[in-house]
Amino acid sequence: MLTRRLLLATALAAFALPAAAGEPPIFATSSLAIQGYDPVAYFSEGRPVEGKAAHQLMWMGATWRFASAQNRDAFERNPQRYAPQYGGYCAYAASQGYVAPTDPSAFTIHDGKLYLNFSKSVRNIWEKDVKGHVTAADANWPKPLKK
Repeated sequence: MLTRRLLLATALAAFALPAAAGEPPIFATSSLAIQGYDPVAYFSEGRPVEGKAAHQLMWMGATWRFASAQNRDAFERNPQRYAPQYGGYCAYAASQGYVAPTDPSAFTIHDGKLYLNFSKSVRNIWEKDVKGHVTAADANWPKPLKK
């Protein structure tokens, strides 16, 4: 088990984003937060749902897409309620002190907050001690952005 975690940590580190000049506060691919998935849908539907270009807005330097105008409006009224923790970077990586990209399907909602992970296998590690990982990530964040 320890060897598997070590291999996984090594693999994650290989994908960690270079942070020499600092990272943007929101992880985005092609300027899209959560790769274009609707952050509100994780709460309302319990699953990732692709957003539409017709329902998008800019927040924190990234474009956020939504499945409906209602979801967009809910986010606009209270983005902190729906935005993923740690800027959408991998929550497990944040708990270990670095940043890594995320897979929108590797998510957890815990205590009313959205957490994304690098992959489903990393999410499995995250879920073994969500409370401990959240405590560690909260203590680290936003320092990994500045490395």
